[in-house]
Amino acid sequence: MPWRVSPADRRAGVRPDPYRVWLSEVMLQQTTVAAVRDYFRKFTAIWPRVTDLAAAADADVMAAWAGLGYYARARNLLKCARVVAHEHGGTFPDTRERLLALPGIGPYTAAAVAAIAFDRPETVLDGNVERVMARLHAVEVPLPMAKPELMDRAARLTPQARPGDYAQAVMDLGATICTPRGPACGICPWRDDCQAHARGMQADLPRKLPKAAKPTRVGIAYLARRRDGAWLLETRPDKGLLGGMLGWPGSDWAEKVPAHDPPIDADWRDPGGEVRHTFTHFHLRLSLRVADTTENEPARGAFVPAHRFRPADLPTVMRKAYDLISATLPPLE
Repeated sequence: MPWRVSPADRRAGVRPDPYRVWLSEVMLQQTTVAAVRDYFRKFTAIWPRVTDLAAAADADVMAAWAGLGYYARARNLLKCARVVAHEHGGTFPDTRERLLALPGIGPYTAAAVAAIAFDRPETVLDGNVERVMARLHAVEVPLPMAKPELMDRAARLTPQARPGDYAQAVMDLGATICTPRGPACGICPWRDDCQAHARGMQADLPRKLPKAAKPTRVGIAYLARRRDGAWLLETRPDKGLLGGMLGWPGSDWAEKVPAHDPPIDADWRDPGGEVRHTFTHFHLRLSLRVADTTENEPARGAFVPAHRFRPADLPTVMRKAYDLISATLPPLE
């Protein structure tokens, strides 16, 4: 993992960079390591220090984040970087309590940065550690009710010496050996102490309450191309889903099909098909309307010239819409 400092390097005196630890932890929230690697490399190549990120334009950061999802994290990333740069002289606070005062940093991230970057004996409890603790101590109370007990169990094991290495080791144990399905108990260093293994119930833990079925919402997205190749886009409101991201003008996402309310006068057509996308709390079905236009004054949004338009800068659901209609577009005159 490009954000890690190996134990051998630690012994040689190399210390983890708090900026890289913090950036990786924010990116890893609700996202897999495999998905994060390339984004982390891209961010640290463009903005190698927290002061570089703090000075970046919002639109550039949001574009670089596109596709990683959970876009409130990107907005909070910028807010936090700017507070660290302007109020802390570009240096991250080194305690959990002071880290918690930064924008977008919650209890888990504060503990992780304090432990990994500063070797503070803080308890780091992510989903992997929860699973390890539930099995090690045979905790049968289902999640999320079991979280306080799992935190207490994890805290008792957190050492004073090398707590950063320990925190990463337990997370790695859950990610690679004590996995959700088919845990590799035969090579687990805690096998002999694992109560779930002793009872033959490791595959059944941790228990979880059944998830409620996700509702489905519908909406319309309007994709307008000007005759010179410019595309009509808008920056979504800072609050809410995809906040601060570029996207196609469109309707609200609701339970019922919304009324036709295009952002510009044009001969709109239905290209057929729809975009389907799943967010954390609901499924989305997005109908599309497409038009070529010579108008220059939309009611919403603004035209982005063809040479500046990059589909890769769009969030995934908006890029899906472009991909769906791109093959149906007539050539420009």
